[in-house]
Amino acid sequence: MSKFNAEELSDFARYYGFHYDSVNPHALVKEVLIEMERGLEGRSSSLPMIPSYITPVTHIPAGKTVLALDAGGTNLRSSLVQFNENGEAAAQRTGKTPMPGTQGRLSANEFFSAIADVTIPLLKDTKIEGIGFTFSYPMEINADADGILLSFSKEVDAPDVIGKAIGKGLRGALAQKGCKYDGPIVLLNDTAATLLSGLVSISPDGEAVRTKNDFNAVPGPVVGFILGTGFNTAYPETNIPKIGFSSSSPQIVVCETGSFNIRHRGQLDIEYDSTTKNPDGYFLEKATAGAYLGPLTLHILKQAIKDKVLQFKKSDELLNFPYLETRFLNEFAHAPLAAQGPLGSLFAPDEADALAAVQYLTSIVTERGALFSAAVLAATILKTDAGFLPYSPVRVAVEGTTYLIYKGMRRSLESYLHQMLFKEKPRPYIVSPVEQASLYGAAVAALSKKN
Repeated sequence: MSKFNAEELSDFARYYGFHYDSVNPHALVKEVLIEMERGLEGRSSSLPMIPSYITPVTHIPAGKTVLALDAGGTNLRSSLVQFNENGEAAAQRTGKTPMPGTQGRLSANEFFSAIADVTIPLLKDTKIEGIGFTFSYPMEINADADGILLSFSKEVDAPDVIGKAIGKGLRGALAQKGCKYDGPIVLLNDTAATLLSGLVSISPDGEAVRTKNDFNAVPGPVVGFILGTGFNTAYPETNIPKIGFSSSSPQIVVCETGSFNIRHRGQLDIEYDSTTKNPDGYFLEKATAGAYLGPLTLHILKQAIKDKVLQFKKSDELLNFPYLETRFLNEFAHAPLAAQGPLGSLFAPDEADALAAVQYLTSIVTERGALFSAAVLAATILKTDAGFLPYSPVRVAVEGTTYLIYKGMRRSLESYLHQMLFKEKPRPYIVSPVEQASLYGAAVAALSKKN
């Protein structure tokens, strides 16, 4: 069995092009900013920069009630959300039902009817200001803030809905059931919802407790950041040439930053990419997000065994692994000496050096993922063109288990982010995880659009 050799393992990472020290962080931020501008102009870019046609409200009116819907992978959630005098949200009569189409094929009429059945009880005897609908499937948003469905995940079997406007379909289903509703229905994706939830979850000055003051200060902008199974960012933009939008009142742009074309990819990244369901795309996401970190790291570990920089008695068993879920890799990284799980159980008590080598290579992949994530987030923050006043920091609303619980990710990401944003001058910001992002974000969206 080989002895643990950090220098040899680092050289292995550099040879195959996945070591983080080959990346210039500040140059990477500039690359992302260039791609963002190209996407906004409608030029060839790996970043689609999708307009949402939602202008975030600058003031949350107290006492207003909205209806929030959240369509996720397995469930459809609904709630009445009310805001207090400090702009904080409180959900009432929250319900959850299986997502229509997950328990058998539905026609378009059946699909929208099922959503209407969830909505009508909340509309009865309640005056609402609007309906916000977080719909976590690929959509093309139009100028009415309605969403044209582009595709469903494999869990939802309702093919007739593809190509239809979700808000329009829900409005029609409500009318068919005798429920007249003529207020706004605003469709948005989960990243835009995360951004909007920050308006009601993060204090304008970045403190945990909201306080009133006598200053007429304009709060800093909010950025939405998702680092979970996937990766994405969203921010408020005042100039979108490709749709002829230019206004002092910004609208949310969903960047689809998971698709950023990383130029710092090595041989093993390229090999792994060819095995995924969507090869030649979503390069940034495949280096950072929970759907990919486990299997990517497994591919790297297999090459380390082949190159004999990683050796242990059950090496062949690891070579025969068809897949490694990120959650199992994370469990191993948090408690390697427990010798449990599909990875940890491979090592005998006298194979501490091999165990350390696996940890070491895993940490390099994680560190690179954190660096990439921080660069994209830094570019998104800079793109807000905020004044960066100390009392009005940019507020980053974060959602996602990879950011929250993946070993080493949050610490490294926030360290890189600070270096990137403070290199030239202080740029105040606050990073804060948000809860109930999809529901609360949908609620704020309902107040952000008027018929």
